[in-house]
Amino acid sequence: MAQEPQTFFDALAVRTWCSLALAALGRAREEIDAINVYPVADGDTGTNLYLTVESAVGAVEAVFAGHEAGPPAAGGPTLADAVGAMAHGALIGARGNSGTILAQLLRGMAQVLAADGETAHTDGRGLGLALRHAADSARQAVARPVEGTVLTVASAAADAAAAAESEGDCATVARVAYEGARTALAATPGQLAVLERAGVVDAGGRGLVAVLGALVETFTGQTPGGATGPASASVPHARVGHGGPAASADAVPGADAVHARVGRGVEHAERAQPGDRVSAARGPAGPSPSPGDEGECGDGPQAPGQGGPAFEVTYLLEARDEAVARLRNRLDTLGDSLVVVGGDGLWNVHVHVDDAGAAVEAGVEAGRPYRIRITHFGLGDVHTTGAERPLGERAQRAVVAVVPGEGLAGLYAEAGATTVLARPGEPPASGELVDAVRRAHAHEVVLLPNDADLRHTAAAAAEQARTEGVRVALIPTRSAVQGIAALAVHEPERRFDEDVVTMTSAAGATRYAEVVVAERQSWTMAGICQAGDILGLIDGDVAVIGADIGATAETVLDRMLSAGGELVTLVLGDEAPASVADHLETRVRESYLAVDTVVYRGGRQGALLLIGVE
Repeated sequence: MAQEPQTFFDALAVRTWCSLALAALGRAREEIDAINVYPVADGDTGTNLYLTVESAVGAVEAVFAGHEAGPPAAGGPTLADAVGAMAHGALIGARGNSGTILAQLLRGMAQVLAADGETAHTDGRGLGLALRHAADSARQAVARPVEGTVLTVASAAADAAAAAESEGDCATVARVAYEGARTALAATPGQLAVLERAGVVDAGGRGLVAVLGALVETFTGQTPGGATGPASASVPHARVGHGGPAASADAVPGADAVHARVGRGVEHAERAQPGDRVSAARGPAGPSPSPGDEGECGDGPQAPGQGGPAFEVTYLLEARDEAVARLRNRLDTLGDSLVVVGGDGLWNVHVHVDDAGAAVEAGVEAGRPYRIRITHFGLGDVHTTGAERPLGERAQRAVVAVVPGEGLAGLYAEAGATTVLARPGEPPASGELVDAVRRAHAHEVVLLPNDADLRHTAAAAAEQARTEGVRVALIPTRSAVQGIAALAVHEPERRFDEDVVTMTSAAGATRYAEVVVAERQSWTMAGICQAGDILGLIDGDVAVIGADIGATAETVLDRMLSAGGELVTLVLGDEAPASVADHLETRVRESYLAVDTVVYRGGRQGALLLIGVE
């Protein structure tokens, strides 16, 4: 269905563009993956671009939801609010080389569009300036830019937009930028021999064309080339080698576990600390190409086996600007395909190296890296715990779980689960869950979302994984304590259906609660709360409003145990005093005979305390 066209580029236009771009990349994802031969032929550029934009969409929607929940007089989000959220969402969710560059493109646009923070909208000239700054900042973020890549396509779009700025029409600027990008994309095989040999255009540039096509649709209500769908004109060389599909530039198509530690430098949930060492074996790839070779570039090396590094290393980094400058120099000596994007203390780092440990250690020296991901181009993810398994050797069964804090991530990992970290205010997208299922590398997967709000996201991920041949069972756990109960009875040797039923029963028999701090005044089932009040939620509903953490938690626990119980699980957040757990343990021991208590440290899990009663 055609979108209502936008005359100016305002907050609503940003929201519409993000949504349309996600849809366009969703249609194009498989085909972009198929033509991904450069910088590394790992077939994931389309997927990485999709996940990056999906994260941007989530951030923009959260901004709109926040304003809709506020007082009517506050109005909707400003242009600065929307583009700022878009850029931040893309930054924290950026995946792969092309996704990282796209995140910088969006950040570059946001820096122009949100310059004064008060402008309600911009016109064609403002949009053109934003596209120019986006292209320039993305090129600056890449250590060794190479033509024939997404950088070339972005520059061509900006050049074309500059010629139309004076007309002051966003639709015109968007359309000429799209056409300029499309023309540049068609020329990429002539700029990179690896593309010419494969008979394809650059996959990252192809994705950018799809994103710019969505920008045109935002202002016109029509996709480029037609009112109801993508244009059909194809681009020279835009085919997949070896008889693959044609690609046009317009559209493509255990409960007794001890307190666990998180393996350094491997899981998303982990945050490295100064002094930690991260190491990974050198891969089979030969020496990195020397400067001037086609493989030496900021957009990536040759494919594995042709002189490229063995590992892709990515992480988010909290660091000062001057430390990041030193980090760039250090990583540039370690490998290639170096892209560092971001600013204001938060950065996304991407590099291809042979020594993955050194790349992470460089991040530790610069600041605080987290969401560390190490991928071997030949074998998939490399986990430095030594549990590496060749891709051909799938496990029979695995558990994938969403967890709200680093401590719980360690606990779940100790019990054998593959984890996805959900930081406060940053719920994982379906693509992240699908990726975790792939990392689990098993024929059968039990998926634990551990959050009622993630039910639909987890269901979408399960459906996608099934199309890839994985048997997936979704257990609708609504809290991490229910997930702990399910893991405690998990037995991989049992028949799959029996194991799922047993885990589901254990989760369902576990009542859950959490103690949190109220962020604002609001109506609840227990009355009106004020910002700063301590809230006790039982099974998702506010049951207690108090002023003291310990007293509120005790009231919640008493209410839960009034219905009986044999085991109490307490998961303490970083902001909760340790005395709370001691107080509750004493309360259970003195008042409830034959009820056991187990305590875990959850880390930065959002809630002060999670409580489970089985």
